[in-house]
Amino acid sequence: MTGPAAGPARRARRHDPGRRDRIIEAALAVIAEHGVAAASHREIARAADVPLGSMTYHFVSLDEVLAEAFTRHAAAVAEVLEERMFAAPGREAAITALAEHISADLLAPGTGLILSAELYAAAARRPALREVTQEWMRRSRAALEQHFDPATARALDALVEGLVLHSALGTDPMTPAQIRAALRRFLDP
Repeated sequence: MTGPAAGPARRARRHDPGRRDRIIEAALAVIAEHGVAAASHREIARAADVPLGSMTYHFVSLDEVLAEAFTRHAAAVAEVLEERMFAAPGREAAITALAEHISADLLAPGTGLILSAELYAAAARRPALREVTQEWMRRSRAALEQHFDPATARALDALVEGLVLHSALGTDPMTPAQIRAALRRFLDP
């Protein structure tokens, strides 16, 4: 006599505590390579090397995945600015640090600029992503307020965004010296 009939072999559950984090990182990679429009559950799951069901297990919606991914990106960029502004011993050093932030961090080769541009465009249509941009602006302005009054920090934050977009998308990008001169012209009219 044989034992009880065995059903279909069950696949062992894989202990994967970093899966959610890997999905967020994969979402950023997909967005950087293909854009928000191509960031589907299926494409992100493939990039993260997880079963498609993991997407709905860890996230309520695709918008939640995008919001968490963009929040991670924005927080990383804001942290770099905060470090530079907090380390600057005075206003002159802050101007130099901000120029370096634009040239060396925001315009650096890689995916950062692409992710930022994708976030700007997506936030124009998705309120949840607008919350991400609002928090990013709040952090940027707070960092700038270490050396500039609130009204100047707000205008300076907008100027930084404009300088980055013009430098990144123009056929004649601004040099670090030109960026520094633009900041000086704005701050010392």
